[in-house]
Amino acid sequence: MVQLHLLWLPMLLSAVFVFVASSIIHMMLGYHAADYRHVPAEDDVMEALRKFNIPPGDYMVPRPESMKAMKDPAFMEKFKKGPRFMMTLFPPSDGGFAMQLVQWFIYSLVVSLIAAYVTGRALGPGAPYLKVFRFAGTTAFCCYAVGLWQDSIWYRRNWGTTLRYTFDGLVYAGLTAGTFGWLWPK
Repeated sequence: MVQLHLLWLPMLLSAVFVFVASSIIHMMLGYHAADYRHVPAEDDVMEALRKFNIPPGDYMVPRPESMKAMKDPAFMEKFKKGPRFMMTLFPPSDGGFAMQLVQWFIYSLVVSLIAAYVTGRALGPGAPYLKVFRFAGTTAFCCYAVGLWQDSIWYRRNWGTTLRYTFDGLVYAGLTAGTFGWLWPK
């Protein structure tokens, strides 16, 4: 067993490596460009929604008030007629991503902490690189990728988008695993 405080360096460095890799993936490689489609008549749709002054949050349309209401003929008619959708409304912004980038880095630190905890409990000092890689990588992959799949299952997020993010998670897990294997206490 390796104490968590002895793994501060691989935790920190793996979060930095993931942060840099995600920046490269999203700003330079471009394979996420098709994750979201354009809405026809985007300006008209935005103007139509703006007049309702809907607060930022998650919404579903149509949305029943209860399980019983799902059987109401009026609800069923709206459900069949459509459109049906889920949306997240953000507050107006100047286009900056500073807060999201800070949160992403903190999230990456938390994933590294979880990987350190699991790997540190499973293996002792001097464990072989590949064993450390396997434990840290599997843990990080589950954190970065597996939780995304339920959005495609339940909320019909495009599976292509989910698979691209799963690939990203595999890259991030590999970076985390490699960092832990490299800096594992002897």
